[in-house]
Amino acid sequence: MATPLEDPSLERHFRGHRDTVTSVDFSPVMTQLASGSMDSCLMVWNFKPKMRAYRFVGHKDAVLSVRFSPSGHLVASASRDKTVRLWIPSVKGESTVFKAHTATVRSVDFSSDGQTLCTASDDKSIKLWTVHRQKFLYSLTQHSNWVRCAKFSPDGRLIVSGSDDKLIKLWDRQTKDCIHSFHEIGGYVNHVDFHPSGTCIASASTDGSIKVWDIRMNKILQHHAAHAGAVTKLSFHSNGNFLITSSEDATLKIFDLLEGRIFYTLHGHQGPVTAASFSRNGEYFASGGSDEQVLVWRTNFDKLSAGCVLGSQGSRDGSSAELQAPPSMEDIPSRVQKGRASPISQRKVRFQVRIDPAPASRSMDVDADMMSDREFHDPPTAIAGTVNDSRPRTQPLEAKAVPAGLTKFMEQIAGQLDILTQTVSLLEQRLTMTENKLRECIDGQQEIRLHIKSTD
Repeated sequence: MATPLEDPSLERHFRGHRDTVTSVDFSPVMTQLASGSMDSCLMVWNFKPKMRAYRFVGHKDAVLSVRFSPSGHLVASASRDKTVRLWIPSVKGESTVFKAHTATVRSVDFSSDGQTLCTASDDKSIKLWTVHRQKFLYSLTQHSNWVRCAKFSPDGRLIVSGSDDKLIKLWDRQTKDCIHSFHEIGGYVNHVDFHPSGTCIASASTDGSIKVWDIRMNKILQHHAAHAGAVTKLSFHSNGNFLITSSEDATLKIFDLLEGRIFYTLHGHQGPVTAASFSRNGEYFASGGSDEQVLVWRTNFDKLSAGCVLGSQGSRDGSSAELQAPPSMEDIPSRVQKGRASPISQRKVRFQVRIDPAPASRSMDVDADMMSDREFHDPPTAIAGTVNDSRPRTQPLEAKAVPAGLTKFMEQIAGQLDILTQTVSLLEQRLTMTENKLRECIDGQQEIRLHIKSTD
């Protein structure tokens, strides 16, 4: 007997930030949720009953990225103040700080073993650090514009980065070389992430599109022009079958990668949605927006994929089998979709969230009244939601094939652009070397003049 279809449900909303929420991340053991904001604060929300939320104050400018370590004992935050902080997510709020870059730090990520940090910055570089001593290891410097995001692969051997130069670069940690560049033609790259299998990556663009790339064959697998505004964040579900995106069009979208289409469109925020992330086990996802809210949702629909055989489209067995390992990209069809999905091909879930008055401002590091006293799994009491389902979602969108000639032509253009980018990067390096030599000559002349004057 098939499992009844279940929609995502809004479990809780947290109010405590005083400006746009920029990033959210669940702790690995699902006891806390961290969020960063343009208000320069990091907040840690506790899911246990009657546990207070912690507001950590230390950064001097906007916090743009937050990330729990694999053990859950540390939270890393990246800021516009050019620093990275490592916090202990407890009531004391102890932290260490180090100046990581010469410009805004946009992204921070832990390696899977928790030993290494990766940071991305407006200074056009990606830097790697040891976690315990915050010791600098090396820089990756082939981007020609701001680097918005950098992430480790699941096995820790690769790094993917996305930049305002419209390039997505794959780096080998051992050789420190860029092994491939993907070209984003439509817009700037806001966010990138690895599929749980490590065989592909997804990119979020300012033109409202999401792309899935195979990193073994170096080709695009899926292209969804799904949002009406810039896509701000994306996150893969732990089973690899789903992808969530947030956008400035005030929606969250969930994609079924096996069927290559939009699964849900979620309306919960009042204004642009600027953060989205699945929990490590996939049972929940969180979102943040310009309305200063953090929303926590129960996934529900992931139960449907627990018993299905990966790669079998349209067949959703409701058995109670355990989740299998994340699929490789052979299981995910290659479907390039242009234009927005038809309204009848997806479920739209709309919630109206009643916001309680914001708590009074306090100068203390720990804010005591941000959380409600009910447990995380209790039914929500401040939510009134309606689900509009126009038809069952087992009918996939029609795949639109790209002509072979056009594909070859675009590959040739991409190759030429790659050569031009490398040439410009080389010229920039040579110009920098020339400037340094000229500066040395000028300094030497000034020293000679001072020496002559002193002898006179």
